[in-house]
Amino acid sequence: MRPELDAVDNNILALLMDNARLPVTTIAKKIGVARTTIIARIAALEKRGVIAGYGLKLNQKLVQPMVRAYVGLSVEAKYAPALIRFLQQLPETETLCAVSGAIDYMLTLRCANTEMLDRLLDQIGAQDGVRQTSTSVILSKRIDRAAI
Repeated sequence: MRPELDAVDNNILALLMDNARLPVTTIAKKIGVARTTIIARIAALEKRGVIAGYGLKLNQKLVQPMVRAYVGLSVEAKYAPALIRFLQQLPETETLCAVSGAIDYMLTLRCANTEMLDRLLDQIGAQDGVRQTSTSVILSKRIDRAAI
């Protein structure tokens, strides 16, 4: 059963996803509730498992400059397990999601440069069952609430 979240819980989560180190007093001021309420709500969210943990988000520009791209994949169903195993082995694979719509999977790749991305896209496109790929290079993130 999914936990019920009200507007205060959702606001707390949004602020913490932007900055998990945000002081409780700042959260309280932004939401307009008492500091003790925020402390109790965060503790309850942790206890209920809504907040599963806290992580570290690296500044990719400083640590490891990379080209990132979204790749839409259309795949023949019988070849999907082998393709997933192939993509799992690639260190450049960041995420792979099964999606609804015109494509079957949305892949996020992380490469050192565009030449590497180009080579990797050729390898992926050559895999059995890959009917079509569609790639969009990520230029910048405008909002990032990803856990890590």
